[in-house]
Amino acid sequence: MGRTGRWLAVVAAVSYLFLQSIAIAQSSGNDDTRKKAFQLFNDGKHIEALPLLEELAVKSPDDREVVAALGLCLVTDAGTQADEQTQKKELMRGRELLLKAKRLGLKSERVENVLQTMPEDGVIRFADSPAGQAMKAAEAAFARRDFDEAIKNYSKVLEYEPKNYSAVLYIGDTYYAANNWSKAGEWYSKAIEVDPNRETAHRYYADMLLKNGDAENSRKRFIQAVVAEPYNPITWRGLQYWARINKLELKRVHIDVPNTVTKRDDKNINITIDPSWPEEVSTVWLTYSLAKANWQGDEFRKHFPQEKQYRHSLEEETDCLGVAATVWTESNESDKKKKKVSAPPKEPNLVLLLRLYQAKMLEPYVLLNAADEGIAQDYAGYREKNREKLEHYLSEFVVPPAPK
Repeated sequence: MGRTGRWLAVVAAVSYLFLQSIAIAQSSGNDDTRKKAFQLFNDGKHIEALPLLEELAVKSPDDREVVAALGLCLVTDAGTQADEQTQKKELMRGRELLLKAKRLGLKSERVENVLQTMPEDGVIRFADSPAGQAMKAAEAAFARRDFDEAIKNYSKVLEYEPKNYSAVLYIGDTYYAANNWSKAGEWYSKAIEVDPNRETAHRYYADMLLKNGDAENSRKRFIQAVVAEPYNPITWRGLQYWARINKLELKRVHIDVPNTVTKRDDKNINITIDPSWPEEVSTVWLTYSLAKANWQGDEFRKHFPQEKQYRHSLEEETDCLGVAATVWTESNESDKKKKKVSAPPKEPNLVLLLRLYQAKMLEPYVLLNAADEGIAQDYAGYREKNREKLEHYLSEFVVPPAPK
């Protein structure tokens, strides 16, 4: 129920945190129409900006900022249309303009989010129920910037469905659009309480904090959005946006493990080792490969007797990486006892493996930076018991500190 894919809420966020290039274009351009159009756009007055942007788009059809802003305004205006065909036509035209802006070289995490969450068929659907109709009325009021009416109707949805995540979230979003930061934060927090495993409220809260210059707390909220839904690209784009605005870069955390194990059946599992590897590397990755081969045989059935087919799992990958790290660690300890001088590892993948192992962060790493479809099946259960550890991993290994 509500905004299909939450696209209208994403557009609202874009209107406050759009590209720096648009702000530059607004301040440096000589065209009075352009200045006025972007002032209205940046103030969130999309419907008022729409005719001015239409005029600008005729004059400058390849101006990517104009094209993108016009597309976003059309998406907003579609939410006010009662006629389904008119609504669909505006929404699909808005989508095409955003795609055109991308082809013209526009780079924006926010526009990517709008494109990902818009209904592909151009139809905004609401449940045929009292709550659904209240949501529809609230959405239309929000698009018109009639915030009191929007909150009234979102609240009506909650009378029918007290735990409706979207209605709680959109009340916060409406306060955000009205620049009432304290009330917006209060309602975003309520939405998180309703469902902490949906990313949207975490991310909207982060957007609001970032807009108000709170780099540290917005960082924390963007991290929580990733922990809520790590396999949703929107959450990682949020983190990337935070880093870019703060002139930082996320750290790439990835161990390039060798793909040395091939299996024809339970009795035919082959391991291939690259003879060019240095000794410290070959010993570690041979151990890793032996553990992988074991998991593809009996070990998987032992740990997952209820599953009929083998899959790559969190338990397997963590175990194999852990065994590999243990081999190097024990060898190093043995050298120390024999009073031999052991140099620290030089190979980057081994260095990272040992760092994660020593920090007891192999599981968060595997789930957040090395997951495939099989491993992803284990995420929800792990998050239920280890949310703070996942957040700590991202904070320590992936996201740089907020600028002072």
